[in-house]
Amino acid sequence: MMCFASAQAFTKPSFYSRGYASRAASVLSKRTLLDPLESVSENKHRQNGKAIGRLSRRSLRLKATTAEDTVTTAYDIMNKKAGLDGSYDPASFEKDVYEWWENSGCFQPDAKQKPQVGEKPYVLPMPPPNVTGRLHMGHAIFVALQDVLARFHRMRGRPVLWLPGTDHAGIATQLQVEKQLIAEGTTREEVGRDEFLQRVWAYKEEQGGHITRQLRSLGASADWSRERFTMDSDLSAAVAEAFVRLHDNGLVYRGEYMVNWAPLLKTAVSDLEVEYSEEEGKLYYFKYMVEDSEEFLPVATTRPETICGDTAVCVHPEDDRYKHLVGKQVVVPMGGGRTIPVIADEYVDMEFGTGALKITPGHDPNDYSLGKKYELPIVNIMNKDGSMNSNAREYNGLDRFECREKLWTDMEEAGLVIKVQPHTQRVPRSQRGGEVIEPLVSSQWFVKTEGMGAKALEAVKGGDIQIVPQRFDKIWFNWLEDIHDWCISRQLWWGHRIPVWYVGESGESEYVVARNDKEAREKAIEEGHAADVVLRQEEDVLDTWFSSGLWPFATVGWPQDQGVEGSDLSRFYPGTCLETGYDILFFWVARMVMMGLELTGESPFKVIYLHGLVRAADGSKMSKTKGNVIDPLDTVAEYGADSLRYSLVTGVTPGQDIPLNMEKIQANRQFGNKLWNCCKFVTGNALKDMDDDSLSEIAVSGPIMKEEFETLSLPERYIISKCHTLVAGVTADIEKYSLGAAGSKIYEFLWDQYADWYIEISKTRLYEGAGGGGASESKAARRVLVYVLDTSLRLLHPYMPYITERLWHHLPRAKAGTDQAAHSLMLADWPQLDDESPLVTSAEDVDKFECFQALTRSIRNARAEYNVAPGKRISCVVVASGDIGDELKREVKSLVALAKLDFEQVTVVEPDSAEASAAASDSVQLVIRDGVEAYLPLSGLIDPEKERQRLKKQNERLSKEIHKLAGRLQSKGFVDKAPPAVVDKAKEDLAELEDQAAKVKASLEALPAAS
Repeated sequence: MMCFASAQAFTKPSFYSRGYASRAASVLSKRTLLDPLESVSENKHRQNGKAIGRLSRRSLRLKATTAEDTVTTAYDIMNKKAGLDGSYDPASFEKDVYEWWENSGCFQPDAKQKPQVGEKPYVLPMPPPNVTGRLHMGHAIFVALQDVLARFHRMRGRPVLWLPGTDHAGIATQLQVEKQLIAEGTTREEVGRDEFLQRVWAYKEEQGGHITRQLRSLGASADWSRERFTMDSDLSAAVAEAFVRLHDNGLVYRGEYMVNWAPLLKTAVSDLEVEYSEEEGKLYYFKYMVEDSEEFLPVATTRPETICGDTAVCVHPEDDRYKHLVGKQVVVPMGGGRTIPVIADEYVDMEFGTGALKITPGHDPNDYSLGKKYELPIVNIMNKDGSMNSNAREYNGLDRFECREKLWTDMEEAGLVIKVQPHTQRVPRSQRGGEVIEPLVSSQWFVKTEGMGAKALEAVKGGDIQIVPQRFDKIWFNWLEDIHDWCISRQLWWGHRIPVWYVGESGESEYVVARNDKEAREKAIEEGHAADVVLRQEEDVLDTWFSSGLWPFATVGWPQDQGVEGSDLSRFYPGTCLETGYDILFFWVARMVMMGLELTGESPFKVIYLHGLVRAADGSKMSKTKGNVIDPLDTVAEYGADSLRYSLVTGVTPGQDIPLNMEKIQANRQFGNKLWNCCKFVTGNALKDMDDDSLSEIAVSGPIMKEEFETLSLPERYIISKCHTLVAGVTADIEKYSLGAAGSKIYEFLWDQYADWYIEISKTRLYEGAGGGGASESKAARRVLVYVLDTSLRLLHPYMPYITERLWHHLPRAKAGTDQAAHSLMLADWPQLDDESPLVTSAEDVDKFECFQALTRSIRNARAEYNVAPGKRISCVVVASGDIGDELKREVKSLVALAKLDFEQVTVVEPDSAEASAAASDSVQLVIRDGVEAYLPLSGLIDPEKERQRLKKQNERLSKEIHKLAGRLQSKGFVDKAPPAVVDKAKEDLAELEDQAAKVKASLEALPAAS
């Protein structure tokens, strides 16, 4: 088959392309490495490489003359040349594997097969990370989970589009460039908007791309040929289109509202970009003097500087202390005689502070609501940089915190101060700049969300969208039922400039909304303005969440391809699953749903899968100051991407935070090593010296069917039954988004069943010294070893893609499909493609083999209990009848190997037989289950005289210790004077010693009489 996916896959170099071509060429030049690949010449490799940029996938397929494409061939040569010698070393191969996948076009939707009419793809829109960001555990968890979904559905035969991209990150990116300018002794205002934006684009080109390369290192099988950036020209056009449509539908307006203002950044920020920290502050108590009276209202505040903007004092209507003052005027401290009313509202907490609340509608969100309710004036006392303005009178120009100190000093001098107390408070800080957020009323652009929110709410209530886990439904409903209009303007220069043009040289009362300059002028002329009228575009840019809210549909061709049959938009929208953290359920996910429903008429995806936050091992937040941050790149370098991915995905449930520690990652690396050694045994021992024809006979081309299954022996039927049950369970779990449970099942099966049981039993089929060597049973064992390992690698691949791909190439493999981009495990069939046709299993065979396992464990436990030397072979009589007895007779050699028995002294006899009665004498009886017992002659377990002497010595030692401790406890001085905990501990120790002595005595009595 020919395996090139498309020209595009090769014209765009991969992250790992540096060095791969030279390594591949070097390997290809060594013609004698593998006989089956000798037909591939260096010249053909070079010719195909030159053709890649100008040939379509179809023409490449027609040009192909070999069974596999040269990229796959090069990878196979490198892989097989490296072999499986030594231990698992992910750093030695992960880059090569990823480079091969990407260069082969394996990540594209049709990499596995041709598009089918009516076939619905599985679409995962990747949450776009900040373009200049660096990888952290939040990225690692979404890559691990989303890649499981992408690889699983791809192997199940669905075209998969995992669409990657990056976000322009307006605040974060602009802040970095502003810091550079400050270091140069200038500001963005001084250099001007055009030059500043040039500097930002240059910074983006310099720093951008790191994050996507780092995502690749985790194994992300996203279609990088479709990578998008929120400020690509067509996405920018989509943003303008969305704004215009929303405005035309009456959903966008300009108004004044309370916003989170970041003085350092000089912009409004979203709630998501505000972090609250518990900080030690002060609670300031002062007097609000009643007008024309010596009486005063005691008031407390944490921000004295806002007194300058007070427009009322509010008390509870039932507060007897202040009822008589309601309706009167009080004098604003240091306000030049300005007076404000005393009002009453049940909002006030009579128990907090003094029970009297100063109302500053211009600088507190709760006060703003009360101000609206009572039509209080809104006084803004601060400039955009956090300094006081002229409304603060003599404090004009002071920084807000300088004003706090100066105002309080002046109030002390005026006799208006009561006291100051320490007070712990929640302080809002800018996530990006770190400065204290200032609530203030500002003129901004808003989106009306009530109607859009109702549609999003109904999408979940009506079942059009499923949230996993379901408990987030209630949170979704609560938020959308109490939704507020969305402030979408940001006072930044980096971002999508709002497509609004103000008419005339000044003023903002008249404007036009348009998609571009040309359309703006056309609209202005239509409204009666002159052709040369001055149009000034709005200075603000749109909230980053506005553009990312269009991500699922703008990235696949909206709006230009609306209604175009066969377009990406018609094929890949709506998406299937949006996987992301629960912390941005509202700030991004809800807005995507609202925008999707409003602009396309469809929900943008069918499933919202929410993961938790990755935390430190003790459940606390990872923090550099605490020193508990686990860096994903360092972890990948030391343990491999697979170990990190598997640690993040398994043992957790959707929506739950994930405590992560290095011990778990280390344990999963050991699991990788276990898998590596399993494959080494199969390929280096079981399949050693097999010729190509024999290997091809046992290559996996589909599931083992009933006819073949019934010809196999019990251990083979058992392991296949367990394997097929695993397939069904893992498939069902992933389909219902129980990814952690599915991953854990694979681990348990491979380690506990395949490695610990079947591989050991297979040796009794393969090696003459273990009782095997017969042609038929050795062939069956090889077939089953390969089949179960191949199936397990397919199941594990979505979780641990690198090691499974690496190992799979060492197994006998059937030919790839003619339309596959490469002969890769990620494009191989999932073990269960048809849910309606379950794979063959036998509950009866599982039960029989579990009896065999219980028998083996019981014998092992008895050996340990009687301290039998590890290398000593012992005798055993098994009493069983019927089918179980027959199967145990057939598997005596397996029992001998696993329980270390003497083959010549192991028998399986019928119950009530003379042999069974004789075996019971002077033997250890092991009851396995009803109807199945085993007898181990004591003479075979121990030397009675040596054991008697050992037990007597142990009994003497225990007697001395018991006598000593009992005497201590009988001492009144000890019992009365020692702490109760010490006395209790002594009693526990005595009870344990007495229990040990009783067991030793019982063992002595059970020994045969001395001869």
